[in-house]
Amino acid sequence: MNNLHERLAAYPADALGGIRRGIEKEGLRVLPTGGLALTPHPLALGSALTHPLITTDYSESQLELITGAHKGVQQCLDELTEVHQFVHHTLKDSGGELLWASSMPCGLPTDETIPLGRYGGSNIGRAKSVYRMGLGHRYGRRMQTISGIHYNWSLPGVTSEQYFSLIRNFRRHAFVLLYLFGASPALCPCFVEGREHRLQRMEGGSALYLPHATSLRMGRLGYQSDAQATLAVSYNGLTGYANSLHEALTKPYPAYETVGVRNPGGDYNQLGTSLLQIENEFYGTIRPKRTVRTGERPLHALRERGVEYVEVRLMDLDPFVPVGITAPTMRLLDVFLLHCLLSDSPPDTPAEIAELKQNQHLTAERGREPGLHLSRNSQSVPLTEWGAEVLAACEPLAAALDATHGTDDYSTALRDARALMAAPERTPSARVLDSIVQSHHNSFESFARQQSIAARDALLGLPWTPEQQARYLAMADESIAAQKAIEAADTLPFEEWREQYMAVKELTP
Repeated sequence: MNNLHERLAAYPADALGGIRRGIEKEGLRVLPTGGLALTPHPLALGSALTHPLITTDYSESQLELITGAHKGVQQCLDELTEVHQFVHHTLKDSGGELLWASSMPCGLPTDETIPLGRYGGSNIGRAKSVYRMGLGHRYGRRMQTISGIHYNWSLPGVTSEQYFSLIRNFRRHAFVLLYLFGASPALCPCFVEGREHRLQRMEGGSALYLPHATSLRMGRLGYQSDAQATLAVSYNGLTGYANSLHEALTKPYPAYETVGVRNPGGDYNQLGTSLLQIENEFYGTIRPKRTVRTGERPLHALRERGVEYVEVRLMDLDPFVPVGITAPTMRLLDVFLLHCLLSDSPPDTPAEIAELKQNQHLTAERGREPGLHLSRNSQSVPLTEWGAEVLAACEPLAAALDATHGTDDYSTALRDARALMAAPERTPSARVLDSIVQSHHNSFESFARQQSIAARDALLGLPWTPEQQARYLAMADESIAAQKAIEAADTLPFEEWREQYMAVKELTP
């Protein structure tokens, strides 16, 4: 604890004021009836390839809304809200589609009918679609329709070594966030059709659930990969991490070699046959990141220029708020990440990595179970007791951030989180199940559809000026022009471009 206080004292107030956070928020476009919208990405939103704030994730039906990096929590939330407003106004004017409020998907069509994201005819645009085709072959398209919130976070003056220290502690204590903010304890039966699962069906209804689950999205049924389970990536430093990824990106993987890069008709199945096609395919609760230059591979950027920020990837959409996350949640994340950065962080080991994966699955599937124990350094410890310890240790950090910003908002967010640790019935996951049972006849789809309608109505009810509309329409037009310029500038045939981009030499400085 003293170490934490000493490290905190070493950070001047203006450094803590330099924390930057940005959000990437995924969400499915759905029909008013609750089924997946199979329409193309709306042209009025701009180009999914080049728009700075609005793109698609896996599917043409899956929007991803992006903020810039902000020094203020409220400024970040305000931008996220404004982007949502534009999207909802656009969807209202083009058929009344909704943005799905839940992390677990809506009523899905057959797997092969889920439309892949399309990014135009440029080489980079085609590569993005081929990559998604590969994900479909490897994991199935349904899994890719899960949505969440990514929280991008940085602090001035932090070195790559310190960011990896943060990442190790984050992984150790990620169960706290799954418990506090997990909001996907139930799902639509269509998601697991044809798959083995241990979910229970709600009596007299259609929802499948686990009674004490926090985040099925982050459990065994969610964003997981048996193939990637063979990857024991260490976070003890940039070199080791980069070398682990390098091998996964370059070593052929037999099952994917069988799929092949192209099918007999010449169409592309995937970008490559290694365990990972590209860096983004590596799943994790948190990632070290560096902004890439045009055409640059992310691993090359990391190796050459170091870690710039971390991307927190385990946050479910909060279905009870219109944009999926609240300011208090963001403040708690800031405090939690600062704690991960400043606390002692011993090196990880293969045994600990396996232990943390088991803790993640236990918390995702049984986190609110009374008396649930996790494993800490091979010792059994009650989840709520360990979680309470972590949050108690965050107190001086919340106080420091309050002092920096002239507020008590950080301490309030932490106090509320500590109260929630002792009241599992008030967690978002418990509230989701309660609402499904009490108000939606045990139907997950009815619950999520109603929350989606409420979110749309709340956002359409906010002030929206002609100037705002004009600014976003201009941004859309600029993005379409930028996409056309990229397409016009291409000189290489796609296969030649693909071979160059996937070449081993592109991964090293």
